[in-house]
Amino acid sequence: MSHKHAGGCAHHQTHSDADPIDNHTCHCSVCKRVTGQPTTHVVFFKHGDLAVAGADSLKRIPFNDQNPGGPLELCVCEVCGTPIMLDDKQGRIRVVVPNLMGYDATNLPATYHAFHDPATGAASPDDGRPVHEGLRPDFVWPQGR
Repeated sequence: MSHKHAGGCAHHQTHSDADPIDNHTCHCSVCKRVTGQPTTHVVFFKHGDLAVAGADSLKRIPFNDQNPGGPLELCVCEVCGTPIMLDDKQGRIRVVVPNLMGYDATNLPATYHAFHDPATGAASPDDGRPVHEGLRPDFVWPQGR
């Protein structure tokens, strides 16, 4: 069966037939440390909207090594080491990074820039998308468990 959005690896397929609740290009220091990328295309789904085959066997690592008790865990395949998703321990969201987690980024375009801090010396993005110091001002966290 075909799904609207699908990714994962050979051992853990993920999919959603719902649209994401947020798509942005992230400029935060945590994403930079974890991905090694200067910016990261990030897509948020409501937790229950992203299905993950074999989620219980994924290796879970604190997303932010400087805040290991934080709500997000990086989930990687226990067999091949492919990053599968970020899982929210509070049950609000599941996050995918299209270029690292097997998704077609053209179907999930980023709509704005998040966590851009001019104090870092990085130039302000000039691609016409809005730039925010955090998530977009109208973003509302979904209800958790």
